[in-house]
Amino acid sequence: MENQLKKLNTPAKIQDYLDSIPFNYEKSGETCMSPIRVLKEKKAHCIEGAMLAASAMALQGQKPLVMSLKVKKGDYDHIVALYKYNGFWGAISKTNHSVLRYRDPIYKTIRELALSYFHEYFLTKNGEKTLLGYSNPINLNRFGKKWQTSDKDLWDIAETIYNTKHIPIIPKGNEKYIRKATRTERAGANIREWK
Repeated sequence: MENQLKKLNTPAKIQDYLDSIPFNYEKSGETCMSPIRVLKEKKAHCIEGAMLAASAMALQGQKPLVMSLKVKKGDYDHIVALYKYNGFWGAISKTNHSVLRYRDPIYKTIRELALSYFHEYFLTKNGEKTLLGYSNPINLNRFGKKWQTSDKDLWDIAETIYNTKHIPIIPKGNEKYIRKATRTERAGANIREWK
């Protein structure tokens, strides 16, 4: 595994790899695969892709960091891997949609990075924007090293991420001023990479 991950030695190469493998639709039941299983099975959904990316970034000398994006009921939370160059944050993301993707390292703070996902995070059926908050960086080193090569699903990590405190995005009282995504924006977001 380490050799495969070492070849993914930049955030762009990691993102290109994640884009090249199919989206994990969990046809045989829910999964939370380790990086080694993602490399073997050649498919991933967001948390699986984020953990693989974080593991690859750790081999480049960065901390294996992820960030959780929390949404309203009826939508799906999203997990991205974080990286930092020259003091600026970027993100690596596995998604099946045309939005909620990779972020270049141009964001001074985690909040700025999280806010970059706000306008893209909406329900395609009605355009309602759903992003409520974000977590501070979660260092996967707190789970040791075995998670990277585990054959078991990593539900303990998923649960920890899900239950992490999230910082609200929408200022109190401004909820009523949030405009819905337009029909054109919704059509663009409906493009799927993997059928």
